[in-house]
Amino acid sequence: MTKWRIQNTALRRTVTIGVALVAVLILLPYLIAPLYRFIDPISTPMLWRWVTGQRVERTVVPIGHIAPALPLAVIVAEDGSFCHNRGIDLGAIRAVLTKAGDDPGDVARGASTLTQQAAKNLFLWGGRSFVRKALELPLALWLNLVLPKKRVLEIYLNIAEWGPNGEFGVEAGSHYAFGKSAHDLSPHEAAELAAILPNPVRRSARHPDILVRRLGALYVDRSETYGALDACVREPRNGP
Repeated sequence: MTKWRIQNTALRRTVTIGVALVAVLILLPYLIAPLYRFIDPISTPMLWRWVTGQRVERTVVPIGHIAPALPLAVIVAEDGSFCHNRGIDLGAIRAVLTKAGDDPGDVARGASTLTQQAAKNLFLWGGRSFVRKALELPLALWLNLVLPKKRVLEIYLNIAEWGPNGEFGVEAGSHYAFGKSAHDLSPHEAAELAAILPNPVRRSARHPDILVRRLGALYVDRSETYGALDACVREPRNGP
C-alpha cells in the first residue's frame, strides 16, 4: 500500500510538472510579444535551421527602407483586409467552412491573415493541424492588440521565407532574386516576390515561371487599383 501511494504521488507530481510546462509554453508567447515593439525577433523556421546546422541568411531592414511597392504587394497578395481586420478575418474563416470541400489547401491559406502568418512563424510550427490553428488564432488577436499594424507587417517582412536556401526576410530575398536591396525594388519585382510567398522553395522570383509572372502582373494591377490597402503602414520613403 505504501509503495502504491509513493507511485501515485510520483505520478501526480509528474502530471503537475507536465501541465505546468505546457502552460508556460502556451503563455510565453503572450509575455514575449509586447517586447517585439522594440526587439527584432527570429522565427521558429529560422531557429530550426540554426539548430540543425542549415544555412540562414537575414538582414533586418525597417519598413521605411523597403520599396513601398513591396508592402502593398504583400497586402494585396496575402491579406487585403490587413489594415482594418483585428488580426483574423472572420469572413475568410466563414469562407473556409463554406468551401472546405473545394480546395482545402488554397482556402486554408486564404483564411490566414498576415498577422496569423506572423504568429505562426514567430511561435508555432508549419504544416496544417487543428491544434496549431487553435493556438494561432488567439495569438494573432494578441499580436494585433499589443503591436501597431506597421510593426506587425515589418516583422512579417523580416521573418518570412523568401528563398529556397534559408533566405529569410525581404532583404535577403531581394538580393537572392534580383541582386539588389529591397529599397530599390520595382513594382513588378515586388509583385513577383509577393507571388512566391506561399512556397518560396517551389516558386521563384529569380527564375519565375508562368504562374509567378501571371500572379506578379495581377498584383501590380491590383496594387494600382487598390492603392489604399496599405494606408495603415504607409510612410514617406527614406533615402534617395
